[in-house]
Amino acid sequence: MPVIFIWALRDLDGLVMLDKKRIRSHVMLLRFIFLLIVSINLLASEPGVLPKPITNNAVAAAKVNGQWRLYSFNGLAEGKRWSDATSHASFWQLGTPQGQTLKPVPGPGGRLASIAVTVANQIYLMGGYTVAKDGSEVSTPEVFRFDPIQSSYQQVTEMPFPVDDSVALVYQDRYIYLVSGWHHDGNISHVQMLDTHSMTWTQVSPFPGPAVFGHAAGILGNQMVVVDGVKVADRSKGKRIYKMSPVSFLGTIDPKNPAKIKWQVLPKHPGAAGYRMAATGDEKGQRIIFAGGSANPYNYNGIGYDGRPASADSRVFAWDLKQQKWQVLPSLKTASMDHRGLLAVDDCFYLLGGMLDKQRVTDKIQRYCPK
Repeated sequence: MPVIFIWALRDLDGLVMLDKKRIRSHVMLLRFIFLLIVSINLLASEPGVLPKPITNNAVAAAKVNGQWRLYSFNGLAEGKRWSDATSHASFWQLGTPQGQTLKPVPGPGGRLASIAVTVANQIYLMGGYTVAKDGSEVSTPEVFRFDPIQSSYQQVTEMPFPVDDSVALVYQDRYIYLVSGWHHDGNISHVQMLDTHSMTWTQVSPFPGPAVFGHAAGILGNQMVVVDGVKVADRSKGKRIYKMSPVSFLGTIDPKNPAKIKWQVLPKHPGAAGYRMAATGDEKGQRIIFAGGSANPYNYNGIGYDGRPASADSRVFAWDLKQQKWQVLPSLKTASMDHRGLLAVDDCFYLLGGMLDKQRVTDKIQRYCPK
C-alpha cells in the first residue's frame, strides 16, 4: 500500500507540473493574441503617417490613377511658434505607410487656418492667415487650384472678403460656400459663394448666428449643418474677449437658386460646444459627422484664450438628416483637435495631423469607421 501511494503521489505531482506548463503556455498564447488584436486595432485606426507633424492644416481628398490620396496644405509645425507657420504640402495614398512631400503652397509664406475642398477632382485651397513676429495676423485672399495629376498650383481668384478659420462646403460639384470666419480684425457673417465654372463670387444669404471662427460644418445634397465656433463676446482694456458660440444651424440651399439658403436653428447638440472640430457629410448614413476638437478655444499654440492649455476631445456625434435628430457615435481611438476638415473615403473618415493631448502636434493619420 505505501509503495502504491507513493507512486500515485508522484504521478499526481507530474500532472500538476504538466498542468502548470499548459497554463503557462495558454497564458503566453493569450498574451500573444491580445497584442495581435491591439496591433491590428492600432493599424486600423492609424493606417499611416504624414511626412512631418502638422496641425491647423487644410485637407482634401482626390483620386490619382484610380487611387485615393489625402492631401494636407499649410499649417503649423510642431514648434508652435509664430515662425512655425508653414506652406508645407504633402499627400498620403491609401494603403501606404508613409506620406510624401509636395511642392510648398505658393504665396506669402506660411499660413494657418486655410481651408480646402475638392471640386471635379481639383482641390481649391482658400485663405488662411499669416503671423508676424510681433503677433500681428493678416487674412490672405488667395484661392489656389491644385491639380492632383500634375501636382501643380494655379492662383485662380481672390476672396472678396478674405477669411481664415472658416468652413468651405461644396454643392453640385460646382459651388463653394465659405460660411462666416475671421476677416483681418473680426468675424464676419458673410456667406461667399464661388461658382467654379465662371470663377465668379456671389454674396448669398448671410449666416444668421453670431459671426464665428473655428466652427465646423458639413454638407450632404443641398443641406449644410454649421455648428459652434468662437465669437467676440466683448472687449476689455482694448482686448477682445472670446467665448464659444454653442449654436447649430441647418442651411437648405434652394435647388433653383444656389444663392438662396434657408437657415433654421437646430436643437443643441450632445455635449459642450466645440472649437476646430473635424466635420463632413456621411452619404451612407445620411448625416453630418463632427469629431474631436476642444471645448476650450485657444490661440494657434494650443493655449486657451483664458490662459489654460486646451485639451483634445475624442467625442463624435452627428446630425441625422432623415430623422432630424442628433446621434452620439463611438469615440475616436485618439483624442484630437485643431482640425480643418474630416475626409470621407468609402465608408471611413480620416483625420490628418492635428494636436493630441498636451497640445502635441502629430504626424499621425487617424481612421474612423463607424458602423
